[in-house]
Amino acid sequence: MTNRLCHIEIDERGLIRPTPEIEQERKVAIFDLLEENTFGLPVREGREIPPGPYRLGLSIREGRLVFGISREDESPVSEFHLSLGPFRQVVKDYFQICESYFEAVKRLPPSQIEAIDMARRGIHNEGARVLQERLEGKAEVDGATARRLFTLICVLHWG
Repeated sequence: MTNRLCHIEIDERGLIRPTPEIEQERKVAIFDLLEENTFGLPVREGREIPPGPYRLGLSIREGRLVFGISREDESPVSEFHLSLGPFRQVVKDYFQICESYFEAVKRLPPSQIEAIDMARRGIHNEGARVLQERLEGKAEVDGATARRLFTLICVLHWG
């Protein structure tokens, strides 16, 4: 399948070192993304889009989220920038619920952990929906891919 990501790189320059929990979330998201994802580039302005699979570089530059897309051989294909504004509140909510979840796992019964986890999933789904809206016309991703990419966006926001 050509509409997929084959490599993901996060530019960590200037980022605060993540907690072990955040680092684990990043590793799991990247592993899951590379195992299964849907990522395509729509035809824009009549230009031909080289087929994937694609390499994705994620970074924050000048206060904007940057998606750098290249082919497997690392030849550049596309780069687009998204405003971080639409993500700020949902990322903040996600970090707060994750903090509650990580604490709950240490000391609460399974029924309470499950309730917090359901809330965490709901906020995660909202972040994925915002991402899909922001990517419209730039990249085509399915819901599962959007969820995992949202996790990586959260990692970039860390600190």
